[in-house]
Amino acid sequence: GLWQQPCYLGQGRVLALLHLICLLSPATGALPWDNTGGSSPLEFEVVKGNFSRTFLHVGYHKIAEIPAGACNISIQETKKSPNYLALLSQRGVSIINGNWLINRPGIYVALGTYLTYRRPNEIRSRNGESITAPGPLTEDLHVYLIYQQPFPTVQYEYSMPLNRYLAPEPGTPSAVLPLAETVDFSYPDDDGKTKQSIIKEAWHPNQVPSYPTVNSESHVTYTWIKNGHTECSTTCGTGKRQVVLECVEKDSQTAVPADFCHPAIETTKWEEDCNIQPCPAYWDVGEWSECSRRCGPGTQHRQVICRQVTDVHASGTETSVTVKSEMCGSSDMPVTQSTCQLKICSQWDIRSEWSPCSVPCGVGQRTREVVCVSNQGDVDDDQECNMNLKPDTIENCDMGLCARSWFTSIWSQRCSAECGRGSRTRSVVCLMDHVTNLPLDSCEGERPPEVTSCDSGPCQNRLEWYTGPWSQCSAECGNGTQTRSVACILNSDGQMEVVDQLKCSSLSKPITSQPCRLKPCGVQWYVTEWSACSRTCNAGFRVREVRCLADNIVPSDRCDPSFILESREECNKQPCVAEIDPLCSDKYHNCMVVVQARLCVYSYYRSVCCASCSRAQETHPNSFQNNHIRR
Repeated sequence: GLWQQPCYLGQGRVLALLHLICLLSPATGALPWDNTGGSSPLEFEVVKGNFSRTFLHVGYHKIAEIPAGACNISIQETKKSPNYLALLSQRGVSIINGNWLINRPGIYVALGTYLTYRRPNEIRSRNGESITAPGPLTEDLHVYLIYQQPFPTVQYEYSMPLNRYLAPEPGTPSAVLPLAETVDFSYPDDDGKTKQSIIKEAWHPNQVPSYPTVNSESHVTYTWIKNGHTECSTTCGTGKRQVVLECVEKDSQTAVPADFCHPAIETTKWEEDCNIQPCPAYWDVGEWSECSRRCGPGTQHRQVICRQVTDVHASGTETSVTVKSEMCGSSDMPVTQSTCQLKICSQWDIRSEWSPCSVPCGVGQRTREVVCVSNQGDVDDDQECNMNLKPDTIENCDMGLCARSWFTSIWSQRCSAECGRGSRTRSVVCLMDHVTNLPLDSCEGERPPEVTSCDSGPCQNRLEWYTGPWSQCSAECGNGTQTRSVACILNSDGQMEVVDQLKCSSLSKPITSQPCRLKPCGVQWYVTEWSACSRTCNAGFRVREVRCLADNIVPSDRCDPSFILESREECNKQPCVAEIDPLCSDKYHNCMVVVQARLCVYSYYRSVCCASCSRAQETHPNSFQNNHIRR
């Protein structure tokens, strides 16, 4: 049969047979149809290894080479660490975590098998990384460790059919490496002796029963089919449920073990909608509002809405919409308003009678004590009682008419005039016999006088200063000055006579001028005095500075430019008249020719034509100087 003649199969058929054997064989190495009554031509060998080091250089370090044909491959890091496992093919092609690129955990297809790469949870798990594969491998698999942290420990294990039963055809390369070529990771222990890290165990031969002849050319395919589902996450409003898959032979729909189908599909959670009918409408009742009154009977409200759930999410949240009240049943609608009373209101309590009137006569005031008392008899703040109902605590009281009299102060002791006739004053008021601040009618009878005359004796030759009224301010705006006249007067028994001011020199003289300011001027143009004229005759010029200043004498640009004052003007426009010097005269009759020839710059011609040269120099002084410079 097939099991007795494996050595005559081609290499491809051998690997296919190994794949079937690896799928059907459990991890212990025994086949599912194991028969203890006889011997089996198939023998398996379990290869186990342990990679343990203290310190390594950071990078890739080879752990083992798993030969082609290996099944039930398991590579496990014994404890969690920052190190990573890596797989490369015999040709150096990266399968998992190669080329310094860390891949995600998951299922990878390579070398004719599925490789499951797991990386534990970084917080909860204490286990390290692991890689498993059912096999068989179509070529050698190189296992590496990406070293980053000291004391790495990795254990690996795989199963190998013995060569004598599953040998490839003569002349073809061996699909399974001999056991002697397995990578040996030996290292010295603490005693200096070599410690073997690979453990080889041979399985007991398994007796395989006779099996019907299998057509090696037939192609059997397997697929996942839906075989039920889990319970729906909700009874209405569109929930979710997971589909249960079953592995079957595609043509016959016969159920087979799950290992025959693609494992990546089974691990995917297939979901579908369920119970898509809308949920019954319900009353969504809100919280009661605060009571409308802090004490006594009040009202409170709440919101009641008819809602319906339209969708239930996987996270447990719901989506609902507002619907008409008829869908919830208007007769069953909860109440939206209710009476409430937080406590019994406090009441006003009059604690005392009215006090006596504040005045013995006339109109005064009286008071009484009124407090706010709770239902337990304690005194509360006035705000706890109704302020609109608070009894009066103060009121006016009329004690009848009061007697009124005129009261006067003492006359002033000094007469208003130092000599002659003057006056003295006093204060006069109407008062009752009881002091009150209420308005009163005038007293009966005639009001006593407040002013009386007095005589300080005759005025005999008395000198005094007499001042006149102040004049108007000299400036319409800004700072100005006002003046007044001051005269020395001799008063002789009422007769006034103006005398020389020196006679009043012993008296303090009143001021005759004082500053005044009617209003601020605002911004305006200010000028300085004109400078001296540049010439005494024949039209010179003079200049002055013009500035725009504000009230606080700071420069401003707000003056009206149309009223700006001139800063330059002509002066001394009259022609120059030569002064006649009897010693300066012309000695020749043709001195005008000397002037026209500009020869006056020479001392000889100035002496013989003194008068003509002097007049020419006064008229055109620059021409003489320039001519002299040119020469």
